[in-house]
Amino acid sequence: WQPGDEIILPSLTFVATANAIRYTGATPVFADITSEEDFSISPDAIAAQITPRTRAIIVVHYGGYACDMESVLALAREHGLSVIEDVAHAPGGSLNGRMLGTWGDIGCFSFFSNKNMTTGEGGMITTDDDDLAETLRLLRSHGMTTLTWDRHRGHAASYDVIAPGYNYRIDEMRSAIGRVQLGKLAGNNERRHGVNTLYENIFAEVCPDIGLPYQDHRGISTYHIRPVLLPADADRSRFMEQMKAQGIQTSIHYPPVHTFTEYSRAGQVRSGELTLTETIGRREVTLPLSPFMTEQDVVEVAGAAREALATAKNTPAGVN
Repeated sequence: WQPGDEIILPSLTFVATANAIRYTGATPVFADITSEEDFSISPDAIAAQITPRTRAIIVVHYGGYACDMESVLALAREHGLSVIEDVAHAPGGSLNGRMLGTWGDIGCFSFFSNKNMTTGEGGMITTDDDDLAETLRLLRSHGMTTLTWDRHRGHAASYDVIAPGYNYRIDEMRSAIGRVQLGKLAGNNERRHGVNTLYENIFAEVCPDIGLPYQDHRGISTYHIRPVLLPADADRSRFMEQMKAQGIQTSIHYPPVHTFTEYSRAGQVRSGELTLTETIGRREVTLPLSPFMTEQDVVEVAGAAREALATAKNTPAGVN
């Protein structure tokens, strides 16, 4: 990509998804999400943003739930576009029997400390394009044709630099941790599924005014996070403060990227109508979800949420 190129992506994502586009000089073009039940980028919104300058589509499998990849790929084929999957939330997830991260031209994984599979830091890229894989191997280590280990083993005496590469190597220790964690991934994802089911059942009884999206979803999820939607008349800051007072950690996934100072500057981005994105951005709260939570843990979260919501809905306007 280069200046003048446009890349379509959701704004409801971690800023790294958009930053990667900016690094190349290309322009992020934000498209809206699908619905209040599905925070994935909308294929219809993507179609509305395609121009002669569009070069690629980036999808984010938000929360570990698969995007509508068949519709996205159909658009990409029609317009000759690349597809990049942000799979940071979805290692081990699948759609129609095909693993997430293998649908697009590239799948980008994160192994940060809060992910389903972690090495503390680092990540992984998947592709079935041999030429692209070779380019990625060059870019990950300063564009060098051979690495220190190759020279140590006598495979080369020197090296050339044939691309302006980066220092994106994951080290051996983290890779070893990752191999062990990979063996635990399926079991942990299944336990997350069980905790998520508890959330759906218990919140329906204890706190039905809080919405739980993704109760009907495509594919097999990894249940990375448990997003909920507060009623439109609830004060989110007050709700989160009350949850904290009861010993329950919450967070927000995500403040929409286009609302950040850097991204709201003129000329940095282009976007269409982002009505749903902005609605979710104001109302979403992420509740705890881990493979080690028990039913009693979920009961306690639901009870705390019920009390926090009562306070948040009774807060006078302008009071935090």
